[in-house]
This record gives sequence, structure tokens and C-alpha cells, in this order.
Amino acid sequence: MNISIVTTLYKSARHLEVFYRRAVAAAEAITDSFEIVMVDDGSPDDSLAVACLLAKKDHRIRVVELSRNFGHHKALMTGLEYAEGDYCFLIDSDLEEDPGLLRDFYDKLTAEGGDVVEGGDVVYGYQIDRKGGLIERWAGDIAYRVFNSLFVHPIPRNHVTVRLMTRDYVNALLLHREQQTVIGGLWVITGFRQTGMPVNKITRENADYSLRHRWHMLLDSVTSFSEIPLVAIFYLGIFICGLSVLVGVGIIAHKIIFKTLIEGWVSVMVSVWFLGGLLIFCVGVIGIYISKIFIETKNRPYTIVRRVHGAALSKRLPLSAHGTENRSAEPIPMRSGHA
Repeated sequence: MNISIVTTLYKSARHLEVFYRRAVAAAEAITDSFEIVMVDDGSPDDSLAVACLLAKKDHRIRVVELSRNFGHHKALMTGLEYAEGDYCFLIDSDLEEDPGLLRDFYDKLTAEGGDVVEGGDVVYGYQIDRKGGLIERWAGDIAYRVFNSLFVHPIPRNHVTVRLMTRDYVNALLLHREQQTVIGGLWVITGFRQTGMPVNKITRENADYSLRHRWHMLLDSVTSFSEIPLVAIFYLGIFICGLSVLVGVGIIAHKIIFKTLIEGWVSVMVSVWFLGGLLIFCVGVIGIYISKIFIETKNRPYTIVRRVHGAALSKRLPLSAHGTENRSAEPIPMRSGHA
């Protein structure tokens, strides 16, 4: 298998047939040996039904049906586990990014003889100008600044899902086992030789990523890849202790020199409220890290596959990179058509 096109399905029914036609056209311009892996992430619409109909018509489609919604990033990683191509093209199915980019990415990643050049192992897409309104662009810019200031390995600004990866890189990426997956950070810390390529991303109405969702993603990103907030709390404690010592020395000096105590009920209350809020904030940050340890130690299944529809795997999947049993094992029916 030369190329695997991997995508996820969530409220994708209205885009899916167009996505399929464009993806097939792009792949056929490169090779006859390709597959399309679609992961249904518990979509509430008819995405699964549409995908299964496409799989009945085209034997090159494999539909991985998850037992529920596990989240976009986990669904992407699961799709990569079920992909068999020497190159894996990752892209969302909502048509914000054109599936035809596969041809440009493939040309950039490979030479005519098939030797890896320039980008080496990965060609990823990024936006020159971030899409969306003023608030979305402003919030995105702040998120990248905050994350990269706390992360040892900065992520590319305005990077998007679409990317073409070699099999060696994908195998290395699948070694990561975090239960709370932030795939943007995993793409970077996996390493290898990566190069960016500018892409145009269409702004789509009713996008699933709200401002609240983006805030939670930033919080997960920071606490999953950086220990700096914990170190900052330590130095903040030192600073406040030093400041309190200076204030105490000043109060004692004032008593000795002026023989009076400094009155300041308001200042005392403000200090109490400030320090109380600061303590709660610090405990909250520590609590977030502890909660992540709690989640990781449970070792629950990364994702659970209910059924695989369409193209059968050419070989049995190895033990999951995420610590669960082989998801193509016997309890999961492997059908040659719509199941």
C-alpha cells in the first residue's frame, strides 16, 4: 500500500461525498495503490451511514466505527493505527482544507525516484494568515504565544491538521500513550525532519471548536507538555515570602522609629483576599497536574472500536500502542461490505 488518506467523521455527512471524490482524484493522480481510512468519532448525524455506503461501492475505503465520541485527536491517532500505507495523509473531512493538497504535499516530500528529500519525514500545512474573525485570530495568537513560551519544543504557528507523513514517522508517533491526547504537541516531540507548507483554510460556519473548547485545549496543552507552571509556583512562593519579610521589617522599623503601629484595616483585608486567592490558584494548578496523573494511572482503553466496515486489513494489528488489546481482534467483526 502506497498512500493512506486518514480522516475523522463528526457531523461530516453533508461534506463526505465531495470529500471522497476529491480525495480519490488526488490519490489516483499519484498512484493506484491507496486507501481511505475514515474514523467515525461517535458522530450524531448520518456520517457513518454515508461512509458505509461509500465503502460498499469502493473497496479501498475502511470505516472505523468508535463505540462513542472520544475526541478529534484520539480519533486521528486511531485512524493512523488502522492505516497501512507507506505514506499517511492526515486531513479533516469538513473541506476546510482541500484534499487535493495531497499532490502538492507528495511532490514536496518525495523525489521522482521515491527518495525522501527536503522535508524528510513530514510535510505539514500552516496558514500564513489565520482564518476567522478578529476575536478568533486574537485568541489564537495569544494561545500560540503562551504555549510556545512554556514549551521546550515550540509548535509551528497556525499549523493545521493536514499533513503527509512517512511510515517511520507514523510508527514513532503511535508510540505515545497519553490518555489526554494533545496531538499538536505530539507531532512536534516525535521529532524527525519536518517542513511546513502554506495552505488556504476556508472559514466554515458552525465550526465545532468554540472559544471555550479552545481554552480547554490550551489548558490541556500547557499541562500536558510543560512543568513550568509548577516551577513558577515555587518561585512565586519564594517571592511572596521575601516580600512579606520586607514588609515585616518595615513595620518593625516604623514602630521603633515613630513609636506607633501602622493602621490599615483595608490593606490587611486586601492582603488576606489576595493571598487567599493566590493560594487557591496555586492549589488549582497543582490539582490539574494531579488529575492528569490520576487519569493516566487508570490505564483505560485509549479508544474502543465497535466495528470496522469495508476494506479488511492485510495483516493483524499488533498490540495497540496505547495499551489496549488488538482492535481488529475477533470480537470486532471485519466485513467486506456494509456491516
